[in-house]
Amino acid sequence: MIRSSLFAGLLLASLSAVPASAQQIQTGVLECRGGGSVGFIIGSVTELSCIYRPDMGPRQLYTAVLRRAGVDLGGTAVSSLVWAVFAPTQQLGLGDLSGNYGGVTAGAAVGVGLGANVLYGGSNNSVALQPLSVEGQVGLNVFGGLAGLELRFQP
Repeated sequence: MIRSSLFAGLLLASLSAVPASAQQIQTGVLECRGGGSVGFIIGSVTELSCIYRPDMGPRQLYTAVLRRAGVDLGGTAVSSLVWAVFAPTQQLGLGDLSGNYGGVTAGAAVGVGLGANVLYGGSNNSVALQPLSVEGQVGLNVFGGLAGLELRFQP
């Protein structure tokens, strides 16, 4: 029952995250991995290492800090997130994903679990990170609320 409610919530969040502009184009995939995190009831902070794999151009390395505000109970040992990257142009330059993103988050883990983070921001608030951000976790955790991602280019 909990998993079906969670799935319905994730689906709703994903559908509400369709790019507002018909001019948004998928430019590649952003993959992030991080160590554990501990929920503090009202939020959590997780540090991540990320690779942007553009459809055109070289791979780019980023570091990220994912902050959640809302219900966040439990802890995780490993987090892995994958987002489809949408932008107003097909090709993004080196470091163009750098910036601050915000959006909604929800998920749960009992052993292995799933989550979703739908985020907008980046260069002039023109980049959307959308699930594919199905988040893989190992641990015991439940979360939901708002998320912020600070993404920094590593030359």
